[in-house]
Amino acid sequence: MTPVELSRTVLHAVRRAVDAGELRVTVPERAVVTVPGPGGCGDYATNIALQLARPSGQTPRRVAEILRPRLAGAEGIGEVVVTGPGFLNISLRGGAPAALVGEILRRGVRYGHVDAGSADRTRLRCPREVRALVVADAVARLLRSQGVTVRIGCEGRPRDVWGAVLGVPADVAAYDGARGADGPGRGVADGSGQDVVVRPVPAPADPLALGRDAGRWALLYPAAHDRPRIGGEHLVQREGNPLFRVRYAHARTRALVRNAADLGFGPEAGDVAGAPGSRELLAVLADHPRVLGAAARDRAPDRLARHLVAVADAVLPYLPAVLPRGEEKPSAAHRARLALAEAAGTVLAGGLSLLGIDAPDHL
Repeated sequence: MTPVELSRTVLHAVRRAVDAGELRVTVPERAVVTVPGPGGCGDYATNIALQLARPSGQTPRRVAEILRPRLAGAEGIGEVVVTGPGFLNISLRGGAPAALVGEILRRGVRYGHVDAGSADRTRLRCPREVRALVVADAVARLLRSQGVTVRIGCEGRPRDVWGAVLGVPADVAAYDGARGADGPGRGVADGSGQDVVVRPVPAPADPLALGRDAGRWALLYPAAHDRPRIGGEHLVQREGNPLFRVRYAHARTRALVRNAADLGFGPEAGDVAGAPGSRELLAVLADHPRVLGAAARDRAPDRLARHLVAVADAVLPYLPAVLPRGEEKPSAAHRARLALAEAAGTVLAGGLSLLGIDAPDHL
């Protein structure tokens, strides 16, 4: 069972409790499941009981006890334990970490994307300013990853060099405010959908000298209400540069896959218990779909950027334990550890792509 499937199972348990009259709440659209935190147990945990406590008029612990037997009886779930104020800790049959890694490797850079498109349409409107256009482009990529149809409109025609250097899309529609997009009397799209204004704090300097990758990162990493820093620190190849850490971590995972192939083995999702740092890494990878959804919903590509830094910071300490050492022969444990490393690299590459930034295999 994958995290997405488990989320649906949790919601189904809530729905059954509502139908039985044990809970009087509106069934939420989504249940967040993550790797258990400190004090937790099992393969995954969810805070759904804490989320439903206030609207149900019951304590989180009581809501958890209502949901526990309904979850424990679901297919693929072995044990459900309530901890803390009301966290539901879930143990799966067949190994949750392997299922998560297998899902990431199967879906590739589209892990966390919504497959089925929706009827939602969004028009992003932004001023003729370089940061606004780069942010709008990243927001559009995030929304499309969640099945939303998006079009961008700009108050005036963007400079060609912004597209050539920073990858601002060429099909941005120009409009002049009151007269609408693409000329007098016309809307940014077809008159339907949601209008959203993207107006971050402008860049204090021209980012073109940084190039596409560092320039986009400099504009996207700070929150929209924060003033971005446009300087050479984004080009420094050191750990103090978050962009370098993210791209370096991705390149390291790709190097491990190549080195493992030279040793005669490849990745295979399996048990990574006991590998230093595996628990923390699994937690941030399991959280990736939620981060994509939240970043798209709140039109905040900076959230994705910070999440990628968290993935990089989790995977780098884990990597030394992946390959055999000395005369040690490759085993199932090494194949499983390699699969987890490759999954982390896949998440980093997919996230960078949504920000419009390259993820090189060599750095």
